[in-house]
Amino acid sequence: MSNFHLRLVSAVILAGVALGLTYFGGAAFRVLAVAVGGGIFIEWCLLSGQTRHRTHFALMGVVASVLLLMVLAGLPPSTVLVALAAGIGLALASGLVSGQGLWGAGGIAYAVLPVIAASAIRGDAPAGLVAVLFLFAVVWATDIFAYFVGRLAGGPKLAPAISPGKTWSGAVGGVLFAVVAGLAVATVSGLRIGGLLIVSIVLLSAVSQIGDLFESWLKRHFGAKDSSNLIPGHGGVMDRVDGLVAAVIGLYLIGVAASGPNDPLAAFGSG
Repeated sequence: MSNFHLRLVSAVILAGVALGLTYFGGAAFRVLAVAVGGGIFIEWCLLSGQTRHRTHFALMGVVASVLLLMVLAGLPPSTVLVALAAGIGLALASGLVSGQGLWGAGGIAYAVLPVIAASAIRGDAPAGLVAVLFLFAVVWATDIFAYFVGRLAGGPKLAPAISPGKTWSGAVGGVLFAVVAGLAVATVSGLRIGGLLIVSIVLLSAVSQIGDLFESWLKRHFGAKDSSNLIPGHGGVMDRVDGLVAAVIGLYLIGVAASGPNDPLAAFGSG
């Protein structure tokens, strides 16, 4: 099987699992989110060398596990966010004492914050399903069409020092198709179409691409091609969800600004 076909099969299976658990929502979706967050945390620690100091790594593992279990238990996002702030502070202190620097604290934030955001957005309500499907449509359209438009149109590189394959044409193409995909989900779901929604899609698409670039920078910084070899044809968990991590935080912040940290669904109807 060629690498392209391997990537395609893996992508279809992963998308099917993600969509199925998203449909059920609640505890099923939290299991998915926590599993992804745990994979991100482990890959981050391996990339950044946190495992070299056993005591520090053990402490990071306990902190991350407690936070993820809080999400899994369905505690209010505001409660978990307070605990996350405390966990980051503990990780910072441990990193300074152990000589591991800020990477442990960064890994906890990068792994746990999107899990909190995704779980809060999905929840148990039908509006949460619409919100997550909307997010998937925007991020997946951005990722797919940025790749194909960039390959077809070429042109100036977007960030050659970080990710030489990405182009400005691909970035713009990704945004345009994200708008189409996001509006399609919004229309089918009966959401009100307006300038604010379009601006939100553009911002989420841009944030998704920034998240992709950040993960590329991280791997380049530590001299790694992939975050791991867990997913056939795709590398690791971080390689697969880099744009989604950033976009889900962005969507959560939009929701928090509209209706608070525990029910960020004003734009998608009340649960």
